Amino acid sequence: MNVPLIFWLVPIAAIVALVFARYFFVQMKAQSEGTERMKEIASHVRKGAMAYLKQQYRVVTVVFIVLAAFFALLAYGFGVQNPWVPFAFLTGGLFSGIAGFIGMKTATYASARTAQAASESLNRGLRVAFRSGAVMGLAVVGLGLLDISIWYLVLDYFEPADGGQKLVVITTTMLTFGMGASTQALFARVGGGIYTKAADVGADLVGKVEAGIPEDDPRNPATIADNVGDNVGDVAGMGADLYESYCGSVLATAALGAAAFSSVGGTVQMNAVFAPMLIAAVGILLSVIGIFLVRTKEGATMKQLLGSLGMGVNVSSLLIAGATFAILFLLGIENWLGLSFSVITGLVAGIIIGQATEYYTSHSYKPTQKVAQSGQTGPATVIISGLGLGMLSTAIPVITIAAAIIFAYLFANGFDMSISATSLSQGLYGIGIAAVGMLSTLGITLATDAYGPIADNAGGNAEMSGLPKEVRRRTDALDALGNTTAATGKGFAIGSAALTALALMASYIEEVKIGLLHIGQTAIDIAGRTVNVVDATIPDFMEYYQVTLMNPKVLIGIFIGSMMAFVFCGLTMNAVGRAAQSMVEEVRRQFREIKGILTGEGTPDYARCVEISTKGAQKEMLFPSLLAIIVPIAVGVVFGVAGVLGLLVGGLGTGFVLAIFMANSGGAWDNAKKYVEEGHYGGKGSDTHKATVVGDTVGDPFKDTSGPSLNILIKLMSMVSIVMAGLTVAFSVL
Repeated sequence: MNVPLIFWLVPIAAIVALVFARYFFVQMKAQSEGTERMKEIASHVRKGAMAYLKQQYRVVTVVFIVLAAFFALLAYGFGVQNPWVPFAFLTGGLFSGIAGFIGMKTATYASARTAQAASESLNRGLRVAFRSGAVMGLAVVGLGLLDISIWYLVLDYFEPADGGQKLVVITTTMLTFGMGASTQALFARVGGGIYTKAADVGADLVGKVEAGIPEDDPRNPATIADNVGDNVGDVAGMGADLYESYCGSVLATAALGAAAFSSVGGTVQMNAVFAPMLIAAVGILLSVIGIFLVRTKEGATMKQLLGSLGMGVNVSSLLIAGATFAILFLLGIENWLGLSFSVITGLVAGIIIGQATEYYTSHSYKPTQKVAQSGQTGPATVIISGLGLGMLSTAIPVITIAAAIIFAYLFANGFDMSISATSLSQGLYGIGIAAVGMLSTLGITLATDAYGPIADNAGGNAEMSGLPKEVRRRTDALDALGNTTAATGKGFAIGSAALTALALMASYIEEVKIGLLHIGQTAIDIAGRTVNVVDATIPDFMEYYQVTLMNPKVLIGIFIGSMMAFVFCGLTMNAVGRAAQSMVEEVRRQFREIKGILTGEGTPDYARCVEISTKGAQKEMLFPSLLAIIVPIAVGVVFGVAGVLGLLVGGLGTGFVLAIFMANSGGAWDNAKKYVEEGHYGGKGSDTHKATVVGDTVGDPFKDTSGPSLNILIKLMSMVSIVMAGLTVAFSVL
């Protein structure tokens, strides 16, 4: 084993993250949970969330066992895959599931404590909710880097290859556990998203619009299911989602570093592999500093609350920007200065996308206020206005990512515009490391995202427990802030997905090379010249497989990839619609048949609504999730490498823009409703309020089911293509 001393900073940083996650969890548990009624409500939500998650994990376990057996057949039966692939796949899914579980368990304990803290002051409520969210952020980055560290050490010890090729094999094999993480994340996002939005839509349409009772009113039978859904969808699902984003960016960049510097080999190549891991490791330590900086004052406005969270995130980002120069300089990587600016490019792009998302979704700004204003003429104009806003909001993120790609590419290869083998591989490495830069402060940026569902549940607990209006006012302020930070987090995740997916496409070519070697093909013929597979460059493979826009296989792949984004959204939207329809019918039935619910004398059947959401989510999540795995395999077998690359291009281009549109429309509809509830345009109970509630229910699956699942779809199709590259080159028909 040849592991330099500096590598050990990576597992040490991972352990530090987990230690602080434990510290914040214990600190949260030490807070008061409030009255007996508050404890009872929190217990119902906690039990419902845990019951759902256990059922989801049973289903996912069966899928993982089947897929692992398939990979084992390819590896040990047909010899077209590395024998470590089945095991790496399983650990990726396991760690992703653990990250989601830790976050959800923390959130279910934190909601009542946040409500109780908010009864004392706004600052205490913010600190309890935010530091509880930090448990999720630190658990995700800690488990991610720990998994990466373990697999690197295992493969370094057992991999028989020598020279520069050894690191290429190690890093491409490690990408397999990225597929495990992506698969688990997609099930968690889709299943959790269907659950939470079925409950949310049912609770809003029947409770707020038809019955005219407040949000989170204990008389509403779907209220507990709605609160459970916030945890299983927006916490457990989001944690698994960003775990795979984080690991995917680090692994893809490490694989590109191994390939870009394979001809040099030695310490230079090894340091190029370690660079993204070390940047992520230092990012963990600096994120912890940022977490301790978040605080606010009583009576803070929305902009001041956003500024409080922004203080922690921005300080962490500035510190990692400076640390990057030192890391790459000490590693002695060629063009360390240019690569450092590639990392800065990723950081800046993340901040711009976050700010753009905040502008379009926060009710502190005109776009969302105009959506609220449109409610004066009914729900139709609310929906039209929100759709238009979402479409317009795609411009800034797309231009930002385009600029980030070109600048990261040019900084990394010394502003060489030629598409030579060397400049291309180094430029792609720069794009990958920009994605790592964007996600380097995930420990704190994910904390701002996970904070939202905790604040939302705290408001529900305060309402159902009958706490004073002042407490509900504070929790509403924290909840509105959470809606904006959640939308910002989704934009951040989607932006990083675009950069990571591009790096994964380049990694796919490296896996094709290894797949050819697995089937015994050591040379390829390109326009009459013979090139050794080991020495072949990305342009060589592009020419060999005729990856051009004039190749119908590429065009077919592009169309299928674009179609996948819409089909996937259609399936998940309809799934929410069917589950929500069952919920609406059940809530109406209970209002009709259980006497005294609306007067507070009868007790709703909360368990029945939880059961409906659970069954609906389990039934509906399987097909769209499996489709994301099956389609890349089928395209690879039928249309070969050219078809797969077209598929990935189409999925990335369409999926990225569609995801931004859906997330921002949904966030704007949600906060437009909040803006009206604050007393604008008639306030709660007015016709304008009812119109914005309808808009919010339309936006629920946009922003919490289909939209955020798209960034996983983009990367999962890339991961599946990489893992199946051996099968593609061995058995492709065309």
